[in-house]
Amino acid sequence: MKKILLILGILVSVTAAQVVFAQTEGAITYEVKINMHRNLPAERQEMKNMIPEFRITNDLLVFNETESLHKPIIEDEDDQFDNGGGMRMVIARPQNEIYANHEQSKRILLQDFMGKKYLIEDSLTVLPWKFGTETKEVFGYVCKQATYYNEERKQNVTAWYTDKLRPFLGPENFNTLPGAVLLVDINDGERTITAKKIELRILKKNEMKVPSGGTKTTQAEFRKMVNEQMERMRANGANVMIRN
Repeated sequence: MKKILLILGILVSVTAAQVVFAQTEGAITYEVKINMHRNLPAERQEMKNMIPEFRITNDLLVFNETESLHKPIIEDEDDQFDNGGGMRMVIARPQNEIYANHEQSKRILLQDFMGKKYLIEDSLTVLPWKFGTETKEVFGYVCKQATYYNEERKQNVTAWYTDKLRPFLGPENFNTLPGAVLLVDINDGERTITAKKIELRILKKNEMKVPSGGTKTTQAEFRKMVNEQMERMRANGANVMIRN
């Protein structure tokens, strides 16, 4: 009887360990929804008839106990719309990758801009989150609320995270909360990132691949280059929508 109880105890321990392990490794698919009409200036309101109100794409976040890798799921070519005046507006989706290692407090970004790749290595930054008391169910998980204001981009950000999955996990740079972020709402629906599929599984070979290649630069230098290029294109009358 003692041997049977011992064996049962070992099996229970192994099963419990496997469950814990599964919750720290897997993949989350997010739906990214952007309201294309929200920020059109008054002089460009006629564009509402030329472009859809929402653009919907999908991103993938793979993770293990200490690392995560966020990248877009390649589905279609860039959206192109004719403005009726012989000019074509292109909504380019950058093929960016964001790698985070919380054990080493390291972040590596592979940024795609104007057909070129740029590699940025820096430290993880903890966003100034304020914790709320509200809860919301997202994809079957009860999530807690956290908010912060992005001063640089003038954005109100609300994140919903669950402590039933690995902490410090989330899409893009929303990965410094004590749980896994399953929903991000920017400016009350201007852009939302919502988990639509959660797989707790062992990662496949090369799924957790640290970004490499591209021209090495700093985040400040990259932002300066992007802003200067956008100003030049606007000065030439181009309709440009770039999110980096």
